[in-house]
Amino acid sequence: MFDQVSTHYDRTNAVLSVGNAALWRLQATRAVNPQAGERILDIAAGTGTSSVALTHTGAHVVAADFSAGMIKVGRERHAGNPLIEFVQADATALPFADNEFDAVTISFGLRNVVEPRKALAEFFRVTKPGGRVVICEFSTPPNPVIRGAYFAYLNQVMPRVVKLASSNAEAYDYLGESIAAWPTQPVLSGWLRDVGYESVAYKNLTLGIVALHRGVKAAPAAVPAD
Repeated sequence: MFDQVSTHYDRTNAVLSVGNAALWRLQATRAVNPQAGERILDIAAGTGTSSVALTHTGAHVVAADFSAGMIKVGRERHAGNPLIEFVQADATALPFADNEFDAVTISFGLRNVVEPRKALAEFFRVTKPGGRVVICEFSTPPNPVIRGAYFAYLNQVMPRVVKLASSNAEAYDYLGESIAAWPTQPVLSGWLRDVGYESVAYKNLTLGIVALHRGVKAAPAAVPAD
């Protein structure tokens, strides 16, 4: 499905989010706080839009995605950026060593993983001790009025917009259903704690339509000198 929409994926996202997609990704980049020389894993990176922002401070980014079509477009689009490496990968079986990355991040992709809790365990495995995870994902607005209006948009307005903006409108049929079925912010926070992350917190963006989740993999305790 993602192979089929890869060509116009970024444009469609911008239209469907009424321009907010860029702002949400900016918030995610700030939460990751990439530093020069760090090695960062950007999962479900798609065409590399989020990955590019992470390289601006000198971090090396591995842009991983399950879709070969997305990876192909990303490699072509960012061929001149030596700080991005594109890798086709399954989020539930990452082809990386334990404790390899200073930060692991995923934006609007965890919801598309069949076994998200298994993916979170993989994120934890490849995060270095002292490293962090940042997840940016559609969520549940806590205000019932906002929540009702939002789901009305997903079910009634968005399908019509998709027909105009996407290269394959049928591929987006799942979107509203997947967002409605996604767990609330406290539940996702609990999943992060379950796999081992500490200092877990979340921040609502755009009235809770999107939420940023963060956690840290604890560094090993110092061994006292004899």
